[in-house]
Amino acid sequence: MKKQNIKLKLKNLSKESGVYKMLDKAGNVIYIGKAKNLKNRVSNYFVDSNNSKKIVALKKNIDDFSIIITKTETQALLLENELIKQHKPKYNILLKDAKSYPYIYISNDKHPRLGFYRGKKNKKYKYFGPYPSAHIARDALVLLKKIFKVRQCSNSFYRARSRPCLEYQIGLCSAPCVGKISDSKYEQDVDMASLFLNGKASNLLNQVSKKMKKASIDQDFESATIYRDQLIGLRTIQERHGSQFSADMDVISIENDSEIHCIEVVFVRSGRQIGSESFFPKNARNESSEAVLAAFLPLYYLGKNTPKEIVLSHKLKDKVLLESALSTKLIHTPRINKRHYLEIASLNAKENLKQHLLLRFTKKKQLEAIQKILALKNIPMIMECFDISHTMGEATTASCVVFENGLPKVAKYRQFNINDITPGDDYAAINQVVYRRYSRLLKSQQKMPDIIFIDGGLGQLNQAIMVMNSIGLDSIQLVGIAKGEGRKAGLESLITIKDEKVNKITLPPHDPALLLINHIRDESHRFAIKNHRKKRALKRTKSPLESIKGVGVNKRSALLNYFGGFQEIENASIDELQKVVGINYKLATKIKETLKK
Repeated sequence: MKKQNIKLKLKNLSKESGVYKMLDKAGNVIYIGKAKNLKNRVSNYFVDSNNSKKIVALKKNIDDFSIIITKTETQALLLENELIKQHKPKYNILLKDAKSYPYIYISNDKHPRLGFYRGKKNKKYKYFGPYPSAHIARDALVLLKKIFKVRQCSNSFYRARSRPCLEYQIGLCSAPCVGKISDSKYEQDVDMASLFLNGKASNLLNQVSKKMKKASIDQDFESATIYRDQLIGLRTIQERHGSQFSADMDVISIENDSEIHCIEVVFVRSGRQIGSESFFPKNARNESSEAVLAAFLPLYYLGKNTPKEIVLSHKLKDKVLLESALSTKLIHTPRINKRHYLEIASLNAKENLKQHLLLRFTKKKQLEAIQKILALKNIPMIMECFDISHTMGEATTASCVVFENGLPKVAKYRQFNINDITPGDDYAAINQVVYRRYSRLLKSQQKMPDIIFIDGGLGQLNQAIMVMNSIGLDSIQLVGIAKGEGRKAGLESLITIKDEKVNKITLPPHDPALLLINHIRDESHRFAIKNHRKKRALKRTKSPLESIKGVGVNKRSALLNYFGGFQEIENASIDELQKVVGINYKLATKIKETLKK
């Protein structure tokens, strides 16, 4: 389309709110957007300004545009969402539709059934969900069967019954097919199941409790027993999965790295976290997290039963508009009881993004990249990494993780208790663990690694090199992994020493070699912390009396029963200790001297 025609079109463009479609030379829709003021918004695409790479590429391909006027901005948002799903434009942030998500439904039969379903919905049925996975939906159906005994059999099976099936015999169905329950009571059970699926557990408990009391007053003890069993079942579920609040909400966190965004949605129903789902939107390069999140919400939620609240990791400019369109409340500064779920969502988003980035590169390419960076003769097939963990010098442990062909070999992981060093001396700890590890491998003639990573700076690396030289393994490549500025992930640098010259290698965050090295380092860190915490907990819960030879379980119990506590034992004199059955002068003296230390 000629520039003068576009200028003429822009000059007469409406200032109303609406949706605009950008078209290429072939007439294909390449971008769809909404606007509060169509004239101002669309005109921005045809003026010279410092735009992102995506906008620049879009502007080069625009040959024409069309608009659809709406009465309100909310209507524009709804229409934009529908058109994006219909046309899937090249330059819009896209998301896979959720038609295949599992749902639980209640049919509209005379005796409604509960069932699991995917696909196109029957308008006459009530649907609950979507559930993040099939097994979560099926678990919910099992719970409902046990508590409410609503039928889950197919209609053909139901119509063919002349006597109750096995489900009735084992107490999982009330057998409405052969009249074992009245229509009104069965309808009540269906309504209660519906309340449960809607996340109204508190209301349901109150209803069941009232019905149980009424049945008891009316001396309908059979019904009262059924309601009692339902109440017990519901309270058990609430105690097992309950929380400080009973709201239905989704919690959404977004993380980005290497121009890739990961959106994590945590599903909370009736105060229970029932699952989560990860998304990696397309065409989101060079976009801010806020922009991607704002585009995600209508694409994901419109056309669904949205929860009452959606907790977000970022504040959005169009918050009021989105709340109106989605008929829900958006929260970006949650209170402490909801902040817990946001932390979970953030952790999962970071982890899933890391895994997604790792999978973008084949292991072979990552190993080849490491080979090239470190100038190795061969691809490193076996890599090991060490990390030290302690709390102010207490309970020092070391970890050694093993990766073969770029993949973790958990069965070959090793942990080491570090003893006989000055508390907090990481250099001495690295020295000890490297010597113990490779002197053993050397003695048993086992295969040595191609690369040894040390989680630490130059000091730790020098200690490892010194040990390896002393035992004759100076041909193995040792690499230090130094933390970056602010200890931020992706800013690490690699340290090597060759011919007494220190080389510092800094790689971009998305480099395939660094991604694998960080994975190895993170795994060694996780394994070290896990074992350190275990050792620290054991040390803090172990009684000093256990280390005294001659003081067994019975004598420890006798001492505690006599004095009432460990502090009283510690303050007791030798004469007072001898008053305890089984404690003579020699043992009392030993106890007193040991506890003094």
